[in-house]
Amino acid sequence: MKKTIYLPLLAIGAMAALTGCDENAWNDHLDGFDSTFAPTEVKTIEYTLTDADYAAIASNKQNKALAEQNDASQALAALSGNKYFTEKITAAEYVPAFLGSTAPYMMYTDGSSIRLTYNISVGLPEEVTESAGAWNLSVSEEFYKTAVWESDENYIVGFAPEKPASRYLPAAIQASIGADAQEGKYAIISYLEAEQNPIFGNVGGGDEPPSGFQMSDVLGDIAAGDGATVDGVVGGACGAGFVLTDLGGSIFVYMGGGYDPTTYPVGTQLHLEGEATSFKGNLQIAQGAMIDKVGTQEYTFPAATVYDGAALDAALTRPADQLAIYASISGKVVVSGNNINIEVAGAETAKGSIYYATDAQREKLTDGTYVEVTGWFISISGSRYCNFVVDHLNFLTNAPAKAGSRGLAAPVSTVEKNAVYRYDGSRWVVPENFVILNPADYTAMGLNGSLSQPDAYLPTFLKLKYPYAKADDVKYVLYYNSGYACAEYNFNGSEWIRFNGVETETSQFVRAGGKWMFDPNVTINLPYGKGQTASAPFYQACVDWVYENKCVPLGDTSIKSGKFWVTSYGNNDYYCGTSSYQNNVDLRAASARAQYSAGWEGYTDEEIVATMEERCDREVFPAVLSQFYPDAKPIDGLQVVYTINFYAYALTPAGNYRTLPCVAKYEVTGVGQFTYLESQWLIGIE
Repeated sequence: MKKTIYLPLLAIGAMAALTGCDENAWNDHLDGFDSTFAPTEVKTIEYTLTDADYAAIASNKQNKALAEQNDASQALAALSGNKYFTEKITAAEYVPAFLGSTAPYMMYTDGSSIRLTYNISVGLPEEVTESAGAWNLSVSEEFYKTAVWESDENYIVGFAPEKPASRYLPAAIQASIGADAQEGKYAIISYLEAEQNPIFGNVGGGDEPPSGFQMSDVLGDIAAGDGATVDGVVGGACGAGFVLTDLGGSIFVYMGGGYDPTTYPVGTQLHLEGEATSFKGNLQIAQGAMIDKVGTQEYTFPAATVYDGAALDAALTRPADQLAIYASISGKVVVSGNNINIEVAGAETAKGSIYYATDAQREKLTDGTYVEVTGWFISISGSRYCNFVVDHLNFLTNAPAKAGSRGLAAPVSTVEKNAVYRYDGSRWVVPENFVILNPADYTAMGLNGSLSQPDAYLPTFLKLKYPYAKADDVKYVLYYNSGYACAEYNFNGSEWIRFNGVETETSQFVRAGGKWMFDPNVTINLPYGKGQTASAPFYQACVDWVYENKCVPLGDTSIKSGKFWVTSYGNNDYYCGTSSYQNNVDLRAASARAQYSAGWEGYTDEEIVATMEERCDREVFPAVLSQFYPDAKPIDGLQVVYTINFYAYALTPAGNYRTLPCVAKYEVTGVGQFTYLESQWLIGIE
């Protein structure tokens, strides 16, 4: 079905003002544009979709229902991140609901039209076009507890070397997706992973360790200046010492800057003889203690005391000479020289501070990242810095949220990671050649979890990640940009080059019957009379075409020479009669002869009129349509028709001149190519 919507011609550029007067001055005072196809008060605009528009189209309820019917839900979801349409998700199908529910388009009246420009996929593989629409999942604490560690007490919220993520992620995905798993569907899952195995066991009461080592019970009553003989277990370490625990409590043992924290790993049994001291109001064992290693055992940390901002401020006024407290804070990392501080939301004065961070911790604790720190709160310095000996870092995506290891496990540092899987019809598998950015990758790029310029970062990322890549290797990279997006990169032997595969396309959408619909057919209305800005560019393009293609071959060097088909005003011609001054087609035979008699030698008046009509129909109009609509293209199974409604000034049988409506129709037969179909001149002539 062809639909005709009457609309003014869309202006396609600035045009110099047309001045002067020529022999086509006969209709200076004629009545206005009054045919049945006169423009009405409707909106006619050109618009290009924004990133936000693609997300809105993907989230539109009507579109979601349509995609579900078409088994294209993931393909629709991918539109939000990829920001281009595909063969499964076409603009023709999914833009109308967006226009009908988005201001101001939903308020436009019938007859309105939008020439919409958007991105389309051209030759991109399905892996790229659809993976970005993957289900976004995360491993729950319940899954870690029951499926991974199989314990209500001895578990961590994360995977570890003895419990690798690859072993459990397919089951975690299937548990979330269930019966919705279908061949070809994708899932992106985030999870936590530790680089070392946790240690579960008992310290401070309970069963005696297997070695028979008996901890002392002295730290709970120790004071500055006391001699200390302690049999305890190491519970944490940093670059200046370690934390020692016995049945009475825990204390920091100062060993001096440059201490190797791996000297006594967590769980090491020690016999220590030294002196308790107060350092800036904080209780610790002074440097120079005599230490003997006894053995090792499993170690269980006490439940962490969680300090929010108010609690951390309150800690600044705690009594002097306190033992170490196992605690947790969350906040933003602020790096200043060698100092690594944590800004905790709600704290007016207090700040967390990493005490003698290890090199590995410094590498991870980059400025601006968010982290949960769990470890030993050992001291306060500078009246506001709460010093922590870190055992567990849990990196957060953007804002502090409680997470991390359980109290009944030796804390281990976990890192958030992402993985992508594809359902092959029977199981979830890692798809070939896929790579997905992890939170640490965004941090390394200096980004906050989102990548808007993939070509500025991903080639370097791939070069570092795959240093031994071979020519013609391909990778599909998933990254986050207001929704997941996927890009294909190919290695040319020295660099990773993106295969873009995305082009822009322009289509028309019209409002009829209260609804927006895709309509590739275009109706161009050209009102007549002076000063018609909707018509003048089209007619001037006609005159320019005549000059370039008919006058220049005759030796003309100026469009205003007046030597051949174009008049000396440069704004009307008598090869086909077009005028951008009067904005019509002038079919006066006498004026045509007066302009260029050699061109009309041997023609009768009737033949001149018929020839100018035919030249408009078959030469000039289709050539100018190609200039104005270079992106027009045929559509399989549908005849795409462009209709031009215009006016001609001609002699009537009654012997007078009148301005009468005309129409010409063209089929789009190639990209920017128009083939004449039919025309009707001088409608209503008597």
